[in-house]
Amino acid sequence: MAPAIDLMDDTFVVAERAELATYVRDPAVARAWWPRLTLTVHQDRGLEGVRWTVAGELTGSTEIWLERWGDGVLVHWFLRADPARTPSPRGVRRLARRYTVAYKERIHELKDRLEHGRPAGVPRLPPAR
Repeated sequence: MAPAIDLMDDTFVVAERAELATYVRDPAVARAWWPRLTLTVHQDRGLEGVRWTVAGELTGSTEIWLERWGDGVLVHWFLRADPARTPSPRGVRRLARRYTVAYKERIHELKDRLEHGRPAGVPRLPPAR
């Protein structure tokens, strides 16, 4: 049976994949991004990201997959979970929207910080030596 909440998002970030991988593997980041969830690493995929099992307000799994793309990274996010309590269909939609909006806010904050105000369409400069 499909989970009540099945979300996915793709965001392009102009940054080094290693930098993003280090960031998303930090347990403090998981706690800050998903404060109502307890995430347990199911699979640390190194440069390709992390898969977690989810407990708390939701039960299921979530993943951040980091795919190298051009001069940056496609950050793929998946959340497949059921509410711990059984809300109405409207309640499920509200939960799904809350998690979607919260994720987009956080990934765009990270994107803005890592891209350092780089104008859209301008390639990433190589790191200073």
